[in-house]
Amino acid sequence: MNTLHNFIFNVYPYICLAVFFMGSLARFDRDQYTWKSDSSQLLRKAQLRWGSNLFHGGILFLFFGHLFGQLTPHGLYEIFVTASQKQLIAVVAGGVAGGLCFIGLTMLLHRRLFDPRIRLTSHRTDIAILVILWVQLVIGLSTLPASLHHVKDPQTMLRLAEYLQGIVLMQPNAALVAGVEWHFQAHMLLGMTIFLLFPFSRLVHVWSGFGTVAYLFRPYQMVRSRRLNVPARQNLPRRAS
Repeated sequence: MNTLHNFIFNVYPYICLAVFFMGSLARFDRDQYTWKSDSSQLLRKAQLRWGSNLFHGGILFLFFGHLFGQLTPHGLYEIFVTASQKQLIAVVAGGVAGGLCFIGLTMLLHRRLFDPRIRLTSHRTDIAILVILWVQLVIGLSTLPASLHHVKDPQTMLRLAEYLQGIVLMQPNAALVAGVEWHFQAHMLLGMTIFLLFPFSRLVHVWSGFGTVAYLFRPYQMVRSRRLNVPARQNLPRRAS
């Protein structure tokens, strides 16, 4: 293994995660008015409904599928399914979700590139992040044939899962990734780069989606009168007798 390989898979993930969390916090603290998705729905609804639903549904399934599928230790799920069965489930479910997500993202990218009004009002970062996500999906879908082959021999997938679990546990081991097919490595590298670019793009609106869940558990709020020396609830309108 060379120095570049060690940097990409041992050091670069932590640079991306640090920028991801600190950048998101800094942007929320300093630029709250940019914390939005800049929807182009008012300009043109065509393709948006289908494209947005397919993309968001697919990407959420893929994100949580990768999150739990790769970070769950082998010993926890082997009670229920073997590594080969888990791999087959991942290939089938991920292939369907990835295909739907690809269709939706292609529709969104097409309307943003080829609709003159939307193209005129789009920021360069809007187009750039959509292109990066589209390329990431293409690379991810290109791994399906190899992943299907790994059903018979899931050792590669187990190595990748062990590597990602080591990143979370602060025990990175780039040797686990060495020798893995190039498109798996490219998929991981571009995935880390997306986390790096996250705070500087429209993707920050993802936090708002997760933040709505916290709204359900917020503490009770007491609203007090703005007039001085008026006890609470004393400024309510009187009921007719």
